[in-house]
This record gives sequence, structure tokens and C-alpha cells, in this order.
Amino acid sequence: MNTSHIIFPPLIFSNDNLIGEKVEKATRRLKDLKGIFHDEEAFSSMPEDILAYEVSSFSPEKEGTPGGLCFGITYLYSGKVGDEYFITKGHFHAQVGRAEFYWGIKGEGILIMMDKSRKVWAERMFPGSLHYIPGGIAHRVANTGNQLLSFGACWPFDAGHNYEEIAVNGFGKRLLDRNGTPNLI
Repeated sequence: MNTSHIIFPPLIFSNDNLIGEKVEKATRRLKDLKGIFHDEEAFSSMPEDILAYEVSSFSPEKEGTPGGLCFGITYLYSGKVGDEYFITKGHFHAQVGRAEFYWGIKGEGILIMMDKSRKVWAERMFPGSLHYIPGGIAHRVANTGNQLLSFGACWPFDAGHNYEEIAVNGFGKRLLDRNGTPNLI
């Protein structure tokens, strides 16, 4: 076999990590999540540089380009602010009709979803779980375990992210620890 025309792919998924020239990384520390958690006293007593989550993403095209897909992995650390599990910021898509897939890679957590009427529901995440998030649905993830939760995501280039609506109005329910059990309240 002549391999002179074979090239490496632009993205490699190895040991729960994305590796590649165009992989972008974002870090969210507790200070980046101000206003997300309900117990402001507990939040203000914690060191603001605590690492809450990291995201590695690969976009072969510029965000907003129609017709393609982005791929990413989120690494959500274990922890709580008061009785509320560490969570991602959460967002709607800027292009309301755009859907997304999440799948569990490592650890345990809860995918929390909310529609425009503020109805909230959740799905358990674990290694191998697959979650379809329809267009028009806000979504965020909580780490309910005591180890790192990592999950993959695939979304359209032109979906965009609307974090503002969640930052201003929050979710209709919170995921709180009640005697060692996660409860949507």
C-alpha cells in the first residue's frame, strides 16, 4: 500500500482528550460563575480561583458558518457551592432551532434542560449515555459524583451561544444535594 498520500486527521481523541492544531481550550473558574449559584454566602466564602470546568473544542470552520459541525469535550470538576453541585453556565443556542448531542465519557452527572416556558427536566449522565438536546432548549450540566465528569458534545457551526438569558433569568429549577441525593428543586 502506498501511504505517501495519507495524512493524519486534524483532530485526535485520545484518553478523554482532544488533540489537534485547531483545538481551542477554555477554562472556567469559580469567579467566572458569579451569580450562577443560589447560596451567595457560600460562594463568596470559597476561593475564586477554584477550577470549575474546562472545555476543549474543535471547529473546522468559523462560528456562524452554516452547514457544519463542531465537536467538544467538557471536563466538569466535582464540588459544591453550599448544597448546589458544580454546574456549567448553561445556555440556549443563539439560532433557536439548533439541536445538540451530549454523551457521557467519564464520571456521573445530570444534564438539566429547560424550555422557553421555564419547564425543567433532567437526564442522568454516565459513561456511554447519549443525550439529544432539541433546538430551543436551554441546557447545563451538574457533576453529581466525586470525580471528574467528562462529556462530549456535537453542535452546528451556526448554533451560537446565548448565555445572557440564563445569566439574567437562571433556570426554573436548581439541582441541590438533599441527604446525598440530587434533587431538582
